[in-house]
Amino acid sequence: MSVVTELTPDGQKLTIVISGRFDFAKHQEFRESYENLQPKPESFEVNLKDATYLDSSALGMLLLLRDHAGGEDANIKLSYASADVRKILAISNFEQIFDVA
Repeated sequence: MSVVTELTPDGQKLTIVISGRFDFAKHQEFRESYENLQPKPESFEVNLKDATYLDSSALGMLLLLRDHAGGEDANIKLSYASADVRKILAISNFEQIFDVA
C-alpha cells in the first residue's frame, strides 16, 4: 500500500504516510485516508519521507486536504520531504500555506 494512515489513540492527529510517486494514481486512496473520519482530527501530518516524486495533482490533493481540515485555520504539517520534493513545494509556494518540516 502506498498511502498508510496512523491515527493517534485519542483521535486528535492523523498521519498520512506517502510512499513512491505521489500523483493522480493515489487520488482516491489519499482522499479515503481522511475524509470519513468522525470526529475530524485536530491536526494532520503528511509524511513524505518515502515519496519519490509529486506532481500538480498531488499539490491539488494537498489543497483538498487543507480545505477539508479547515482552510486557513487547518493544522497540517508536511514532514520529512526529500530535497527534490521540498523544491517542488517551494516553487509552488506551498511553504506559505503549509508547515513544511
